[in-house]
Amino acid sequence: MFGLDTVVVLIIVLAVVLVWRGPKMLPKWGEALGRGVKAARKEADQLRRDADETDGTNGAPKP
Repeated sequence: MFGLDTVVVLIIVLAVVLVWRGPKMLPKWGEALGRGVKAARKEADQLRRDADETDGTNGAPKP
């Protein structure tokens, strides 16, 4: 994008959002992001456990 690296563009966007919304919103955004990551990890672990419990044939349990 205009010869800029993607990371640089993201940093610029984050700086603009910080100035626009103010620093008071950062803790709320961080908390929401943390909850989302935690929920995604929990779901991924559950899927892995479910996949380990089956042998891959129509969801039948391992003998």
